[in-house]
Amino acid sequence: MSGKGRGLGIAAVVVGLAGLLLGLGGLGYARHAFGGSVVSSESMTPAYGPGDRVVYERIDGSEVRRGDVVVFSAPGRYGFDGLVMERVIGVGGDRVACCTGTEADARVTVNGKALEEPYVKGGDAHGGYPASYDVRVPEGRLFLLGDHRANSRDSRAFLDDHGGTLAESTIRGRVTDDYTVPALLGTSMILGMLLVLVGIGLGIAATVVRRNARAVMPPPPPWAVQV
Repeated sequence: MSGKGRGLGIAAVVVGLAGLLLGLGGLGYARHAFGGSVVSSESMTPAYGPGDRVVYERIDGSEVRRGDVVVFSAPGRYGFDGLVMERVIGVGGDRVACCTGTEADARVTVNGKALEEPYVKGGDAHGGYPASYDVRVPEGRLFLLGDHRANSRDSRAFLDDHGGTLAESTIRGRVTDDYTVPALLGTSMILGMLLVLVGIGLGIAATVVRRNARAVMPPPPPWAVQV
């Protein structure tokens, strides 16, 4: 019985430590690689509306691509420290202009090529303000627009400040609709917690086995008792 108790005790330690490593490792990686936020405005409708919860990958601004939806912090421009969400239209070296065509056919152009923007609310590419712009994006900066162009305070509202562009260093992450990795990390944390609970259960079982073994142990024979 004592051997069985020792085996259970060893299993408890191994399983418990494995659970801690799995759970804490998953939690640490998740906090390092991903973040979450709640949409507070209509500037990115219809893709993202007020109250929607979004997950973003923590990336460096230099990794951003045209078309990415990003979150950034620009308190000097917006007057608060919270995250703002907009779409990347131009990166360093691009020439962004608005607009080619008229009314419903109006299109934003990047390097002279009209963009197809199915995400734009109502198909309104410019939203009415300003009526036109032509910006050469400096290296290390980004030109950003909201998807709801008529209700977004984006690069167009700050054209007198570096052409409305923002430094890549303001980027905090890229919004993702692929929850595969976050789901796997969540599963690893849950599995880690379960393994810790199993380890605790094995530890309790080992203690009970050892106590029972001592309780049934026969007393020593009289001749073995030393005086």
